[in-house]
Amino acid sequence: MQDLKRFLDEDVGKGDITTEIFVPDNYGTASILCEEDSVVAGLEEAQEIFKLLNVESKLLTGDGCRVRKGMIVMTLSGPLKGILTGERTALNFLMRMSGIATATASVIEIVRTQDDNIKIAGTRKTTPGFREFEKKAIALGGGWPHRSGLYDMIMIKDNHILACGGIKNAMKKAKNAPQGIMIDVEVSNIDDGIIATKYGADIIMADHMTPADTKMLRDVAKKINPEILIEASGNITKDNILDFTNCADIVSLGALTHSVKAVHFSLDITNN
Repeated sequence: MQDLKRFLDEDVGKGDITTEIFVPDNYGTASILCEEDSVVAGLEEAQEIFKLLNVESKLLTGDGCRVRKGMIVMTLSGPLKGILTGERTALNFLMRMSGIATATASVIEIVRTQDDNIKIAGTRKTTPGFREFEKKAIALGGGWPHRSGLYDMIMIKDNHILACGGIKNAMKKAKNAPQGIMIDVEVSNIDDGIIATKYGADIIMADHMTPADTKMLRDVAKKINPEILIEASGNITKDNILDFTNCADIVSLGALTHSVKAVHFSLDITNN
């Protein structure tokens, strides 16, 4: 886990001037309540934020658990100033990460009505500096975080292919990939997908291809290599994802991170 102090420092800066003026040096207690039915995520991060401020916490549920509206998910005890100074940073983690986990779980629930095996994946369309936590939230929601960055998987996209002079040239260069690194190749038609399969790709990303063409690509590619995975991608959302069930092995959705709705949490002082 990243050092969370930098997130707290961003908010506190030179000091929490409001708390310093208006909050006495007393110890107190507080509770954090979830305002919506959701899959909660970010509890570990919230705990760490409060720990930095010498505030003790107790979890009443766990990351990745479903919670109902009105449920208290965490109780706090310690300096009131610490509780109030850490409030917004801690809640921001909970709100953002729970939103992603909830959205991921919701999509999985939809696809499971028609496809027991399809994997729901995230993308690199994440908030700069916050990717680790957004990817973690996808996993807590039951999804596959996909690659973490440019360093842990080769993804040959359209511009890489253009720069190489075509799909065949790109795939020939892919043979220089370090051992153990997966190769994901973006294609926009079945013919390029077949070429990438023959040259040893691990994943073929059917980019903005129709469900029918995606299924056709999967059927043809798996005759060449039964182990290959077909990933559907490109403007896929909760509203149209059922079209891609039984067509692909993986569906990746940028919407899980780039436009997800936060889950609302609130913190209330219970004793001061």
